Amino acid sequence: MANPLRREVRQLYKNLLYLGREYPQGADYFRERLNSAFVKNKYVTDPKEIRKLVDCGEDVIKELGTLYYLKEYSAMKKRFYEEELLGLLNIGRPTD
Repeated sequence: MANPLRREVRQLYKNLLYLGREYPQGADYFRERLNSAFVKNKYVTDPKEIRKLVDCGEDVIKELGTLYYLKEYSAMKKRFYEEELLGLLNIGRPTD
């Protein structure tokens, strides 16, 4: 593997490993799947094929970012509506 591609592949692996810490099914599950994907493509030597795989990995990074954003948005929305519902029912708030 050429040095620039090697550097990109390593950086992709590190980025995915970092993002996998917050994966909904657990970091260990994500790490195992990540390792198996990289080991499966270990013997690919064609630079065009490697570039295609790196691009595919960058798409996965974008998808993970979207997944985490939706998870955060869902939690925030849930908190907001819980507070709104409690306010409508006058539950959990001291009265003056």
